[in-house]
Amino acid sequence: MSHTATASSPDGSASADLHTLQLQIGGMTCTACVARVEKALKKVPGVQSASVNPATERAQVQATAGVSFATLAAAVVKAGYEARVVPDELGADAADAAGSAATPGPGWPEWAPVLASALLTLPMVGPMLLWPLGLHWMPSPWWQFVLATPVLLGFGLRFHVAGFKALRNGSGNMDLLVSLGTLAAYGLSLWLWWRHGQAQQAGHPGHGAHGGALHLYFEASASVITLVLLGKWLEARARRQTTDAIRALQALRPGLARVRVGTGAAAQELEVPVAQVAVGDVVVVRPGERLPVDGRVLEGRSHVDESLITGESLPVLREVGAHVTGGAINGEGVLVVRTDSVGAETTLARIIRMVENAQMAKAPIQRLVDQVSAVFVPVVLGVAVLTGLAWAWQGAGLEAALIHAVTVMVIACPCALGLATPTAIMVGTGAAARQGILIKDVAALEQAHRVTTVAFDKTGTLTVGQPAVVHLAAAAGHDEGEVLQAAAALQQHSDHPLARAVRTRAQAQHTEVPPLDDGQAVPGRGVQGLATVQGQRAWWGLGSARWLRELQAEPGPLAALAEAWQAEGCSVSWLVRRTGQPGASDSAMSSAPPEVIGLLAFGDALKPEAADAVARLKALGLRTVMLTGDNRGSGLAVGRQLGLDEVQAELLPGDKADVITALRQQGQVVAMVGDGLNDAPSLVAADVGLSMSTGTDVAMEAAGITLMRGDVRLVADAIDISRRTHQKIRQGLFWAFAYNVLGIPLAALGMLSPVMAGAAMAFSSVSVVSNALLLRRWKGSGPR
Repeated sequence: MSHTATASSPDGSASADLHTLQLQIGGMTCTACVARVEKALKKVPGVQSASVNPATERAQVQATAGVSFATLAAAVVKAGYEARVVPDELGADAADAAGSAATPGPGWPEWAPVLASALLTLPMVGPMLLWPLGLHWMPSPWWQFVLATPVLLGFGLRFHVAGFKALRNGSGNMDLLVSLGTLAAYGLSLWLWWRHGQAQQAGHPGHGAHGGALHLYFEASASVITLVLLGKWLEARARRQTTDAIRALQALRPGLARVRVGTGAAAQELEVPVAQVAVGDVVVVRPGERLPVDGRVLEGRSHVDESLITGESLPVLREVGAHVTGGAINGEGVLVVRTDSVGAETTLARIIRMVENAQMAKAPIQRLVDQVSAVFVPVVLGVAVLTGLAWAWQGAGLEAALIHAVTVMVIACPCALGLATPTAIMVGTGAAARQGILIKDVAALEQAHRVTTVAFDKTGTLTVGQPAVVHLAAAAGHDEGEVLQAAAALQQHSDHPLARAVRTRAQAQHTEVPPLDDGQAVPGRGVQGLATVQGQRAWWGLGSARWLRELQAEPGPLAALAEAWQAEGCSVSWLVRRTGQPGASDSAMSSAPPEVIGLLAFGDALKPEAADAVARLKALGLRTVMLTGDNRGSGLAVGRQLGLDEVQAELLPGDKADVITALRQQGQVVAMVGDGLNDAPSLVAADVGLSMSTGTDVAMEAAGITLMRGDVRLVADAIDISRRTHQKIRQGLFWAFAYNVLGIPLAALGMLSPVMAGAAMAFSSVSVVSNALLLRRWKGSGPR
């Protein structure tokens, strides 16, 4: 998987093209392995950054264009691990081939080595269960040797090889701890067996720990290997469930598309692979089929199920002119769709890519874990050596001292420590995606749980975003037709919601719209240009009361009318005009004193769920603020209806960002919710930016979290899933530390056996991953 980006030099100039590559890493067993793979990748010339996720076992590398997959893979292999192409980037046949090449052999299931190892270990461990009943029986040393050897040197070979590679590279990992521990127990058993045989030959029968029987530790070495294998299998099985959301999204991609070729009576439909569909192709989608592409409906009318993309449970109506998204399920009618985007540019592909990137990224809290893990294995080895020396110094004997040292090495588990954060993030982002909350920045997910204040834009966020002209008035000496004609001229090329409202009113009244010269938007204020209205050429401007004051135009008698309309919750725009002497140039008119010609009031209905959304945020203990460029009267009216804590109005885009910065300086953690181009600065300025997918691409790129449907109740859900994910991270880290903080001292004090230590180590990783998987039950609080 790769895409290109631009790197910047310190002076801000573009210095090189970067591309992102993903590698599937094999052979990692703990966070020490993760750190070593990252270190190896970062040493490759041209690599700017490398991040490895132990939960997905993938590495994401940003490097200059000259760095290839082969170069990165060679560095990983040299460090003692495996590297493969990410399967999703291959075709089905290639992926199967790669998988076969990566796992040579008869194709046994994953659990087969665990079962075989357990069957060989059971005859040694089973009789031990009878010891409390006074039955001290064990297979003969020869049979113990025969049973334990294939477990240790066959099924456990992976641990010895990986541990040796780590040692050769001057580092340590969990494999090294398991390998040293089990080999020490196995070697001790061989030595005790040999010593017992020598004693018998000399006529001095050896004595074991149980009624004179020779006690060996073959069962300990075999049991530890079996338990670690079982733990790894359960852990891998649980980890696969963390990627359910990605697999569900990938399953939405149809393999074939029905393309219409030709026109009229000669038209025919051909089934082709989706990869061969091009932008502009006409695709026919029958009832019950998944849409293979993004596009606009040319013919037909049908309800479409977009639940797995937006989280919206009810099918939505799509008819001629409507946009449809690839992966959605067509309902009762036939839809003919003109393709707008294909492949990596489709909405579904972008969603999958964003979720994958979020799951690949490291949360800030993981940095502390990485620092701890870097010294974990050397510290454990040191504790194990000190344990053995201390027991030997106390006169316990070589046998007891070595067993206690082995137990310390076996119980230490850096795996749980490394899995606590990434597994919780993977499950949290997946659960959020299923409910229509797309988290593309893992830092936003982690930060959202700390939010204390939620700031909203008004238009399109709290309101429907489809305003209409509800009032129109002309100044003395002018008529409403002149006002509407001039306003429509100014707004004829704009896609702003207010511009569409003006054009809709003009079309309804069959108003002739004159051409506009030198038309331009004045950011945060309005629009201006030159037009001939009712036979008189003039400079016209339509905008906010703030702009009116800046132009030093007198509102006159319309001021009282504007206040009344604002009190109703309407947005007000002022129409002003500049004219010169007869025959004056356009530039002369642009500098003439302005006069107020008319007033337009726009009404935009509140979203039905807006009040509920605000109430849910307050129930979470959050403060709510609205930041709007609209007039103060309209803003206050909306604030009263929704029960907002604070309203700040007549703000420019930069002003919104300044307000958010001021709130943060007061100690508030601020989340900003917006949907428009003018919200981008404030989305970036906030601690957490949430954009509505119904808004602009710029807003979605600026935000760390995208709400895939226009339901503002998802804001409370996004904060809720962040809190729950953070809670799982804390729980996972607590248990990971607790296992080691409690287990290592108990092992050092001789209160645990190697078998119990192995079971505890295996259970620690499985319990941390299983606890994170509980997040899959999260459904959000909105109606489904």
